[in-house]
Amino acid sequence: MADIELISPGFYTSIQDTGRRGTAKYGVPQAGVMDTFSAAKANLLLNNAPNDALLEITFSGPKIRFNISTTICISGAHFEVTCNGISLKNDKAYSINAGDQVNFGALSSGFRAYLAFSGGIDAPVLLGSRSQYEGITTHFRLKKGDNLNTMGSEKVLKESSARVQFNDKGILDNKVEVMAGPEYHLLNAIQKEQLFKTEYTLYPNSNRMAIQFKEKVENELSGITTAATLPGTVQLTPQGGLVVLMRDCQVTGGYPRILQLSEMGINSIAQQAPGNSIFFEMLVK
Repeated sequence: MADIELISPGFYTSIQDTGRRGTAKYGVPQAGVMDTFSAAKANLLLNNAPNDALLEITFSGPKIRFNISTTICISGAHFEVTCNGISLKNDKAYSINAGDQVNFGALSSGFRAYLAFSGGIDAPVLLGSRSQYEGITTHFRLKKGDNLNTMGSEKVLKESSARVQFNDKGILDNKVEVMAGPEYHLLNAIQKEQLFKTEYTLYPNSNRMAIQFKEKVENELSGITTAATLPGTVQLTPQGGLVVLMRDCQVTGGYPRILQLSEMGINSIAQQAPGNSIFFEMLVK
């Protein structure tokens, strides 16, 4: 019998760790958790390793039945979460018993939550990572009836008076930290000013690969010779569209790379739902 049964998966729930490093030369994206800060927090509070696999839960959450005793922690977006009808809070370790059911309800803030289990999720390691990604793993997200095992079966943390403080200011904020990209210098003064005064609205088609916006930046820039791109790279299309590449993005591109999000900037924008608006904020002026 599996440790965990997925009664329902929610909108988009997947297994993620910190992603695939060193695979860009093969054309394989990094993948991994969209919000590294929140995921690391959930693992830390369970005394897990930073790279232990957990569940990334987007927009609506799953219903999960446990067949083992373990300890869990939820971080990131705030859902109404219950265990057998009892409310669970973010950023706190909870003991779970065999037979318990954890349900994710309404989302109140943020967009992605992370559910960590003691010892992490036991999933196949492919190209150095357990992260689900289409074309690399059998499935790119979880589906109803999926069964999961953990690396720490029956591992329950002892009660402790220890406390951990996190500087999570800005994770759910709409200001997104950026730095100048390689082609930032090609913009004129008016375009640069517009970049940081405009409120950009996330399009509904935003996903783990890229985030696009309703607002445009008029330009006459030519394409560039195909060059390296990273999670957090902001491309500007000839039609004026801004494209923020995210964790599942391609490893090269031919549009000018005008900005680069900081790691915290990537985390922040990952917590914004389609329809929300953000401002870019230059980290180094």
